[in-house]
Amino acid sequence: MNPLTTADLPPLEVFEAERDAMRAAVIAHKARRRVALGDRLTLLFEDRETIRWQVLEMCRVEGIRDREAMAQELRVYNELVPGPRELSATLFIEITEPGRIRPELDRLLGIDASVSLEVGMERVPAQFDRRQMEEDRISAVHYLRFALTPAQAAAFQDPAVPVALRVDHARYSARNVLEGEVRRSLAVDLRGDPEPLHRFAANVTAAAPRVLVSRGRVRAVQLAHDRIVIEAVPPAPPFATLPDDLALELLALARELAARWSAEGRAPFVALEPDAPSARIELRARR
Repeated sequence: MNPLTTADLPPLEVFEAERDAMRAAVIAHKARRRVALGDRLTLLFEDRETIRWQVLEMCRVEGIRDREAMAQELRVYNELVPGPRELSATLFIEITEPGRIRPELDRLLGIDASVSLEVGMERVPAQFDRRQMEEDRISAVHYLRFALTPAQAAAFQDPAVPVALRVDHARYSARNVLEGEVRRSLAVDLRGDPEPLHRFAANVTAAAPRVLVSRGRVRAVQLAHDRIVIEAVPPAPPFATLPDDLALELLALARELAARWSAEGRAPFVALEPDAPSARIELRARR
């Protein structure tokens, strides 16, 4: 499977216009690629399309429109795209009782040596991202991949050959046979690139973001009918180091536009990303 390039990413304004259609397709696609292993582990298998969605959503949240900045996001997320004859997955350790999270995670130390894929009579051990591993503790989310030999990849395509996921840990064991839509979807990964889940309209021209208000050091940019971003020009520092006077300018403009929406009968709400690299305020309309 080939890594993503900026050619695979539409301009942010085009994505905004067609986001709902792609989101519905991604939800259905992920449902076919989610596999439970017992009552604690779930694997979501990634491909170019799930990663493309993640990158576009990240760019949307962060307001990233510059192609070089998009390319930087791809350099990070492409690590999750499976390579030739590989399956790539995000492993979730799901613990719903808050007080049990750390004890349950501690019980699963060594899980990185316990997950495998069965292809016929052969085992393919999961290769965990070693950068996530610590000697005395584990996290609730892990990235892993299964690297198949040419013979194993060919056997995966043969419906007569049984395929299963399993975990054999001293304190946790489970096995799940892969069949039906799940196996057919994963077989595509071993053959090459999947078909795009959503083809953005070729005749859509990305217009420059509409600047609603520009005042002093701040401006309001309309990204969609129900979404406005109030930002500084040039970009502000993160919220943690944002000067008080600039914060007040951003807030004043956000309040003004929220009041305008309320007068029009729309229900605005404010969204902030405290850890974003540049402080900005997002105004959205409740649906």
